[in-house]
Amino acid sequence: MSVCVETLVDETYRREALREATLQGLRAAPKHVPAIWLYDERGSLLFDEITRLPEYYLTRTEREILEERVAEIASETHADTLVELGSGTSEKIRLLLDALVGEGTLRRYVPLDVSEEVLVASAQKIAEEYPALEVHAVVGDFERHLSALPAVGRRLFAFLGSTIGGLQTEARERFLQLVATSLGPDDALLLGLDLVKDPARIVAAYSDSTGLSEQFQRNGLAHLDRTLGSDFSQARFQHRAVWDPEQERVDIGFRSAGAQVVHVPKLELEVPFADRELLRTGVSAKFRGERFEGELWAAGLKLAHWWTDARNDFALALTVTIR
Repeated sequence: MSVCVETLVDETYRREALREATLQGLRAAPKHVPAIWLYDERGSLLFDEITRLPEYYLTRTEREILEERVAEIASETHADTLVELGSGTSEKIRLLLDALVGEGTLRRYVPLDVSEEVLVASAQKIAEEYPALEVHAVVGDFERHLSALPAVGRRLFAFLGSTIGGLQTEARERFLQLVATSLGPDDALLLGLDLVKDPARIVAAYSDSTGLSEQFQRNGLAHLDRTLGSDFSQARFQHRAVWDPEQERVDIGFRSAGAQVVHVPKLELEVPFADRELLRTGVSAKFRGERFEGELWAAGLKLAHWWTDARNDFALALTVTIR
C-alpha cells in the first residue's frame, strides 16, 4: 500500500525554527542548544550503537517489558489506529504493530516526525512490511500538532524510549496537557519512562566507558559548526553528564575549558564562555510512579496500567483521559 504524506511544517520552517531556538539558547543562562543538532546522519548511527552498549539499559529494558505486555496492551486498547510520535525506525513499534494486527483491530498507522526524509523512509518500510495497513505519515512537531492528527476510530499513541524525559518540566506539562485535549474517550497514550535508580547507573548510560556517548555529543557540535559556521573548539570543551538530585535528571553537554568566545557567523552572534561555564545539549529526566501520576492528573490524564521490569528500572505507562 502507498504512503500518504501530510506536511504540517516545511523545510524552511524547520530551518528557521532551529536557528531561532539555537540563538535563544546561546543567549540564555545556562547556555544550551537544541538536541536536534545531535541527530545528523552520523549522529543517528552513533546513537544506534549507543543503544546496544551494556551501560545503555533503556532500550533493551523497554523492549523486554513490551515483549511481555504487548498482547495485553493490544487487548486493552483495541486500537484501530497506531499513532507513533517519532520516526518508526525502531523494532519496538513493530511489536505493537504485530500485536494489534494479531488482535484483528489495526487498520491504520500514523507516524509523526519533524524530519520528512526520515519519516517517509521509515513509513515506506512499514507500508512494505504491512501491506494491509493504511499508512498516513505526518510531517510535524509532537509539541504542536497532536490536535491535527486524523481523529478516527480508537487511537493508541505511542511515545517510547523515555523521550518524554528529554522535555524540560514546563514543556512536559504542556505536552501532557496537549495530549489530554487531543485524546478522544476511546484513545490511549503509551509512554516509556526511565525510573529513578542508582545515579551511577543512570549517568553511565550517557557517559559510557567506550566513549561513544562523548563522540555522539561532539558530533553534534561539529554539525552545528558546519551548518552555522561556528567555531566551537573541540579541545576547549569537556564532555560531561551529571546527575541533578534535586531535579532527578541527567544534565548532558560540555564544560568550557577556560574563558573563550565562540563565533556563530550565520546567527551574527558572539558567545562568551567563562572558565568552566556549561553548555547543555540535553536533559534526561527520570521518574517515580506516584509523582508522575500526579503530573498526569494535573494535565487531565490518569493511569490505566503501569508495567515495570523485574529490577524496576523502566516503566510503560498506559494513560487515558479523565472522564
